[in-house]
Amino acid sequence: MKTETEMTLEIPGNNGAAQAAAVWLKENERLDELQRNGYRIIQNPEKFCFGMDAVLLTGFARAREEDTLLDMGTGTGIIPILMEAKYHCSHLTGLEIQADSADMASRSVALNGLSDKIDIVTGDIREAGSIFKSASFDCITCNPPYMIGKHGIANPEAPKAIARHEILCTFEDVAMQTAKLLKPGGHFFLVHRPFRLAEIMVTLTRCKLEPKRMQLVYPYVDKEPNMVLLETVRGGRPRMTVEKPLIIFREQGVYTPEIRDVYGY
Repeated sequence: MKTETEMTLEIPGNNGAAQAAAVWLKENERLDELQRNGYRIIQNPEKFCFGMDAVLLTGFARAREEDTLLDMGTGTGIIPILMEAKYHCSHLTGLEIQADSADMASRSVALNGLSDKIDIVTGDIREAGSIFKSASFDCITCNPPYMIGKHGIANPEAPKAIARHEILCTFEDVAMQTAKLLKPGGHFFLVHRPFRLAEIMVTLTRCKLEPKRMQLVYPYVDKEPNMVLLETVRGGRPRMTVEKPLIIFREQGVYTPEIRDVYGY
């Protein structure tokens, strides 16, 4: 039998003053602090919780207050919420195919008093070009599934498997739909795995999403990189800047100052 719990919390209001709001937490759900603007997020560890890759993407991405932003495969809404906290974009949208995750994202948006700024849409990335108007976003972000196919997946329909493996969409799907939805000169920000970097670059350039900025992320200074952050521009000219490496841990369990800054500590 599923249970729900009602909690009354203080949330930031439009004028900066706190106000009381009720939030319903479903079975196995929890509230996590985001260290930004007093924002919180609803998550269910039995299904999927956001990871460091999503947070690092918001630290790498750039946006303006007048920009409209789309996050494809938004999960529980972590990226649009953090991007609003950091850049105060004019409007943000999260697209998510899994109904349970989209529901958590919608409740988190309401909890943080952001319903007038962030929309959560339940839909398929592969159909994004028909869900939204062409060339309608200034910025698009994506933390896509990293792994190819269904190898090693016990349950290919499980939320965690869908988030991590290319079961419901491929990277080519992401790039093609991004190219349709970005305005000319618009920016696409993504995080992925370095072992697929050659394929990623070929796909991006084929879709006229010119790589302009790249940063490799290393768990420790003496280890191989395990993430890559990329910025592309629709119709941009060929020239890319490689930023200095981002190191996560100074020593075991101790974040570097750069990571602490991204997290807002």
